[in-house]
Amino acid sequence: MVTARKVGKYQLGRTIGEGTFAKVKFAQNLDTGDSVAIKIMAKSTILEHRMVDQIRREISITKIVRHPNIVRLHEVLASRTKIYIILEFVTGGELFDQIVHKGRLPENLCRKYFQQLIDAVAHCHSKGVYHRDLKPENLLLDFHGNLKVSDFGLSALPQQGVGLLHTTCGTPNYVAPEVLGQQGYDGAAADIWSCGVILFVIMAGYLPFDEVDLPSLYKKVNAAEFSCPIWFSPGAKSLIQNILDPNPKTRININNIRKHPWFRKNYVPIKHREHEDVDLDDVHAVFDDIEDKYVAENSETLEGSL
Repeated sequence: MVTARKVGKYQLGRTIGEGTFAKVKFAQNLDTGDSVAIKIMAKSTILEHRMVDQIRREISITKIVRHPNIVRLHEVLASRTKIYIILEFVTGGELFDQIVHKGRLPENLCRKYFQQLIDAVAHCHSKGVYHRDLKPENLLLDFHGNLKVSDFGLSALPQQGVGLLHTTCGTPNYVAPEVLGQQGYDGAAADIWSCGVILFVIMAGYLPFDEVDLPSLYKKVNAAEFSCPIWFSPGAKSLIQNILDPNPKTRININNIRKHPWFRKNYVPIKHREHEDVDLDDVHAVFDDIEDKYVAENSETLEGSL
């Protein structure tokens, strides 16, 4: 049941975000009292922009990769004209805002965020999911200051071409050199590069690769032309240099990142249910025949108004 202020068991509140294709509202689960965020999308917009498959994939991926450091997707609901994606409500804002307001962050705090990021990314990779757009704007912080990865809009699943990926996507400053080239690339190695750029940014307060025009930026990225500021500890410096290796074949992998002395300091791997059963029935119910149902219902409405 959907009314103006209610979607199923959720009471809608204020708008907390707005994008090109969706509006995000704060809401409360009336059964439990828990706060949630509801992403609202018009079916007409999804169909008009031929985004059905992309949105279905994003929702399915976000449901599959359940981890304490990843924003949780609870369920998907639909009305005649809209799709409602019920997400965990994360109160602490973007990691990006912290850098904007505070500049660089203390090394111990950077290490904690980086450990949580690597745990989340390792979990995604274990499920065959590559994020492909890791950047501070897509990393949220909860009430306790823990990191949560969000926005799987550009994610790739292995069945979209087992082995190498070929789509150039992501944000240029955070993208691995091999993604910028025209050859296929390994999604895991590309995500690791982005994690290295994020670590540099939160520790330095600025980007390792930053140019006003894209050709100059690409040239610097391809050559991995950067230098660490003097306040980086030797351990942090050596780890970043191993991650920002322009050759994906010799670039450090997640297992070796986790063995690195700088990473291991105060590292407590998070406990979670590794093999949680995920039910995608609600996703199928919303997206199966979306086109036929929407077109049929709207032509009925049109006939009824004539």
